[in-house]
Amino acid sequence: MPEPRDKAEGWFVLHDMRKLEWGALKTLDEDDLAKVADEASSYLEDASDVGEGDSGLYGVVGDKADLMQVHIRATVEELDQVERGFEQTALADYTLESASYVSVTEIGGYTNQDVAEGNLSGYAEKKLFPSIPDRRYVSFYPMSRRRGEQFNWYTLPHDRRREMMHEHRETGEAYAGDVEQLISGSIGLDDWEWGVDLFVDDLRYAKQIVYEMRFDEASSRYSEFGPFYTGVHLAPDDLQNYLEGEATAEPTEGPRATSSSAHGGSQPKHDESGANPHGLGEDDDIRSELEEMGVYGGKPHGEDVYALVLYSEEDAEALADDIDGLRGNFEHYDSHVKTEVYRDFDGEDAAVVSIWDTEEAAETAAGFLSDLPGVVGRAGEREEGFGTMGMFYQVKPDHRGDFLETFDEVGAALGEMEGHSETKLYACTRDENDMFIASNWRSKEDAMEFFRSEAFRDTVSWGREILDDTPRHVFLA
Repeated sequence: MPEPRDKAEGWFVLHDMRKLEWGALKTLDEDDLAKVADEASSYLEDASDVGEGDSGLYGVVGDKADLMQVHIRATVEELDQVERGFEQTALADYTLESASYVSVTEIGGYTNQDVAEGNLSGYAEKKLFPSIPDRRYVSFYPMSRRRGEQFNWYTLPHDRRREMMHEHRETGEAYAGDVEQLISGSIGLDDWEWGVDLFVDDLRYAKQIVYEMRFDEASSRYSEFGPFYTGVHLAPDDLQNYLEGEATAEPTEGPRATSSSAHGGSQPKHDESGANPHGLGEDDDIRSELEEMGVYGGKPHGEDVYALVLYSEEDAEALADDIDGLRGNFEHYDSHVKTEVYRDFDGEDAAVVSIWDTEEAAETAAGFLSDLPGVVGRAGEREEGFGTMGMFYQVKPDHRGDFLETFDEVGAALGEMEGHSETKLYACTRDENDMFIASNWRSKEDAMEFFRSEAFRDTVSWGREILDDTPRHVFLA
């Protein structure tokens, strides 16, 4: 008998689609229309300001509906109450409900080991108990798995289903940071089996991700899709302009569309200057100079690796709990080197470091890591100037004190150097002997002046005696 998958469930979700009776609305004078809009706006503000859950409103583009409300609540009773609350507004008298969808937030165990083990990470909990993402657009659609004679998802072995869902997830991860998903299950609750919301700042990303995912076997053979609803986010105070046919808030400047292929995924994004975001650019001149000094610079951003560092004001131990779940998912991929949380010795902030063998994988991980709580920036964003070099050291336990003492001496010398902004020492929360130094400079030449110095050469030479591994010198910006 086929084995059901593991899953975890969270809050309940209602999608409420309405068509407006535009003819009746046009008979209202300006003051009466304003009253209708103000009352509905107050309802929406109250609906969004709840202890557990969230609400949002979207103007639907196309003929399936005019308005779509999305409500997330901890209980079905609260969902029912917020739905009935809208019926008490005057605006409800000018609408007809064209469709609705009831579901519950869900995260599956096919690709989330923490769900299978019953130990939810902060990442999983964010998916189960979400707020509506602050994105300009949404694309919502229901879907089901096929149960045909030839292709029946529910008769497949669990391992085969998990294999296909890993492929499906890898396709989606190429859009991390550009698309935020809300997955909700509706088996036994509504006509389809799942509801999918794609929140984006550029609608072309919603089109691309669905297009590419349909080539995955889990979709091409085993999925059926319902109607799509495409909506533009409406803040409560946008409602009167919407009802009057006027422009609502100006569209945000979303990310530019990327080239894509059916099987290749989206291409790495670059800004107008040609630099790659997430701190993944190149500087061959610096690496060449370091190599001449006997310090291996490696590929762009590291010693044959690609590194991402984010800083957070969140407590390091709390961040470590969130990272545990992400790390478990990252470790499914051969390109993952390490993802760790480092505690600042000054107690001011924490650094999250993720290192990968490929640039594409590092950029995908960046989307997930950017959602961590308290993030204040990536390397190179904290101060104006040239950027940051990250130095990673695995210290022999007996020499940890020696290393800290030497860092204090080097740090004091750096503080007197022209062009030096900041150098900070961090220790890994899981291994106190795993050290990370972030050194920020105002110009390339200032940074190279330090790396050419006798003090740096002496430190590198001395370090070979106290380190368990070859240090990595990674360009972060």
